[in-house]
Amino acid sequence: MLGVFGFLIVGIIVFLLLKKITVPSIAFIAVPTVIVLIAGYTGFLPETALMNGKVLESFSFLTVGRFIKLGVRGTYETAALFIFSITFFCLMDDAGVFDRIIGGLAKKAGNNVILVCMLTTLIAMIGHLDGSGASTFLITIPAMYPVFKRLKMRNTSLMLIATSAMGVMNLLPWGGPTLRAASVIDMDAGELWQSILPMQGIGIVLAFAVSYLVGRREISNGAGYDPDYTPVLSAGGAPERSAGDKSFQRPKLFWFNIALTLGAVATLCFVKIPAFYIFMIATAITLLVNYPGGKLQSARVGAHAKGAMMMASTLLAAGVLLGILRQSGMMDAMGGTLVSVIPPFLGPYTAIIIGIFSAPLALAFDTDSYYYGVLPVVVKVAEAYGVPPVAVAITMVVCRNLACFISPMVPATLLGCGLAEVEINEHIKTAFFWVWGMSMIMLVSGVLLGIISTG
Repeated sequence: MLGVFGFLIVGIIVFLLLKKITVPSIAFIAVPTVIVLIAGYTGFLPETALMNGKVLESFSFLTVGRFIKLGVRGTYETAALFIFSITFFCLMDDAGVFDRIIGGLAKKAGNNVILVCMLTTLIAMIGHLDGSGASTFLITIPAMYPVFKRLKMRNTSLMLIATSAMGVMNLLPWGGPTLRAASVIDMDAGELWQSILPMQGIGIVLAFAVSYLVGRREISNGAGYDPDYTPVLSAGGAPERSAGDKSFQRPKLFWFNIALTLGAVATLCFVKIPAFYIFMIATAITLLVNYPGGKLQSARVGAHAKGAMMMASTLLAAGVLLGILRQSGMMDAMGGTLVSVIPPFLGPYTAIIIGIFSAPLALAFDTDSYYYGVLPVVVKVAEAYGVPPVAVAITMVVCRNLACFISPMVPATLLGCGLAEVEINEHIKTAFFWVWGMSMIMLVSGVLLGIISTG
């Protein structure tokens, strides 16, 4: 029943978001809170499940509070990162930095929508070499968002291209999913990646193919260069300034602002300090240099506060959802329930079956729960039918990774949606079948190449 409660939470949330009945933050808070209270007070939440197996006093609303505290602790850094990164990039736009960059890119690209899509894929792949979804979105979305606007391309297409490229690059041996899977099956991450490498090569080709097809689709929808459009980065819902408003631009500080932006991105990639702290410092420097004086600084921050706070609240609300699912034991029970429904005669094909459904399951499981909760159970079931653990690990890593950044369980997804001004439900609707299709092609290629075996 604990697994059923977990799937019920996820199902209701997905329904509410897809039907636009409520905003994500309310769904993430209200639905799991109500369901866990029902489960707890009706006796379906065992004491041994409370607080990571530590037996506490009998279930109460205070128990739910502890779940939430631990969950929000895992998302507050991403929320802080979003607030200050959004403020920083919007201030850079106020200063006129993006106007000159977009003008140069648009001049070189002209009406070549497909070239812009391909460039977005390349930027996302290079940006994701460090394995961090948050930093990749921060590098890719602000750079390409104004270009997409100038060419009258949809924001949902920008997110689709970025997430498909990131899903493929997330297979690198220093990426979190490959490391987690390798640790579960007691295998060196480098060895596991070497087995995955041919499939990753196919995935890279697929990512560029997706960007080409998305570009063709955008052209058919009327995308093309708009000479009258004034590029404005209003990510996160910040109000756009009017076309004639030049009062906040700082053309004399252009190269300083460029150096500051590149310095922030380089620090993000190569220096091991918290990402949110990097943008805190960058934002402070931007305000002090470009907009001296408390009154002017307050006005510029206030102009972008609404959008930044809206997404930050969604990220913190996601912590409520994750805390309840993890700490109550629902996430682990969901994994066991999932495996138990596989009929015995399909046992030898366990790896392939779990691969087929890995993309949909990405919407229900966060990364840790998927690899540390579901993977060990699937490995045990598959071993009984002679399926090697490495085959299961490869299938689950490859097929799930493609859908990693459409999952609301991954905080970086919400960050990307906020930067691109895309609702999470619209992102899922737009990208899901694209990335699921990519994962299926890679699964078939793995079977044909002998990388994924059956019992």
